[in-house]
Order: sequence, then structure tokens, then C-alpha cells
Amino acid sequence: MLHMDEFFGFGGYKRPVEGYMSWQHLTFVSFVMAIMLALAIFFGLRNRHKDMKVKNLVLIVSGIMIDSFETLKIVIFCLREGSFHPILLNLPLYLCSIQLIMIPVAAFSTGRIKSIALDFVFIFGVIGCWTGTYFAAENYGDFPVLAFDNVVSAITHAISGFSALYIVISGMAEMKWKNLPWCGALIIFFCILAYIADVTVPYNYMFMISGKGTPYDILFNLVHGNPVAYPIGVALLFVIYIAAFYGVYHLVSSFAKRRNMPKQA
Repeated sequence: MLHMDEFFGFGGYKRPVEGYMSWQHLTFVSFVMAIMLALAIFFGLRNRHKDMKVKNLVLIVSGIMIDSFETLKIVIFCLREGSFHPILLNLPLYLCSIQLIMIPVAAFSTGRIKSIALDFVFIFGVIGCWTGTYFAAENYGDFPVLAFDNVVSAITHAISGFSALYIVISGMAEMKWKNLPWCGALIIFFCILAYIADVTVPYNYMFMISGKGTPYDILFNLVHGNPVAYPIGVALLFVIYIAAFYGVYHLVSSFAKRRNMPKQA
């Protein structure tokens, strides 16, 4: 029987680690992702033709939930270590944890700020969710699958993915071209903050220092680990991704509109 101290990791995890990409890891995250997808489709379709106030209520709940779980995680980490140091290692400066800021901004803001925030959550929510669950090598390589660290991480990443899918399914995403440079500026801003934190904590937020076993290692090796070229390259890849996302979205939208146009007699 799993005791609470063991689940929360007080005194360290004594259970064997099943391992990254083990069947336990894949089964657990697939279960969480299935629930996330089902809820996004259900609430998205249910609210698609309702007014913005009703649509926005789901985002408000999502924003409150993701920040509540993250706060709980940091509190437990601080209690486990007996210090406030874990706060420095859990700043919202990873690609996926930026949503701790952006989902509430999308939920509680209005006008142009809301439009940009909705696009930003849509663009990065799903990829952050996917990489933070199926490709979280560090988490599932270091801790048992059903451990507090992994369970809360899966929940927060799932909320991120849910919010992104809900935004597009419910029709909240505007994806206006004029929002593209603002989304690019936002990710550059977060990259700068991450780099400052990386050299002062020190840490590896946004993988601005090294790839650490992720696909960013390809870029790291290409520039031979150059401390200037590598972080600039990471930031540029984010901007390229945003531009590509907008491009693909509008291509798909244009194709769908042409398919749905009534044929002339």
C-alpha cells in the first residue's frame, strides 16, 4: 500500500523507478492525455456557439487550477527540502510553465492583450503538454511514475494542453497576423528572463544553457556549445515555430473555408 509520505517524497522515494518510456510511464501519461482530450472536446463543442463570457469561464477555472497545483507543488518541495530554494528551481520560465502566467492572462484580460494571450496559449500549449509528459525524460527517469512530482507535473501539463485545445475548439482563437510579432516579442522576453535566471540561479530554464538530452542538443552541437550563439539560436527557433504555426493555421483555415463554400450552379 502506498503511504502518503512515500507518495509526496518525504524522506526520498524508496520505490523502484520504472523508467522513462517504460510501459508504466506511457500508460499513465496516455491515460491523463485521454482525459484531457475528452474534456477539451466536450467543453469546446458545448461552448462553441455560446457567448464569450461563458467560453471564458472555462479558461478562468483552468488558470486558477494550473496555478493552484503549481503552488501546491512548490510548497511540498520546500517542505521536503526544508528551505525556500526550490522556488528558484520552479520559476515559470520553462516553455510549458510559461502557461502558468499566460493562461490567467488570457482568462482575465480583455481586448488586444486577451487576443494575443489566447494565440500564445494555443500556439505553445499543446507542444508544451506533449513534451512535458511523453518526453519528460528527467522526471520519469528519476522518480516513480505514481509519485507526487510526476502526478502534479502531468496534471499541470494536461491543463496547458486542455486550454490550448479548448481555445481553438470553442472558437476563441483569433490567430490574427498582427498578433504574430507580439507573440514573437513575448517569447523573446521570456527567453531573456530565462537566460538571466540561468546565469544567476544557476539553472537551465528554456534549455538556454544546454540541450540536456533534448532535441536542442542538435543545435548545441551545431554551434559547438557557443555560449552566445546557442541561446540566440534557441530563441530564434521559438520565433520560427510561431511563424510556422500561424502559417499552417491559416493554410488549414483557408482550405476548410474553400471546402465549405457552397458550389455555384
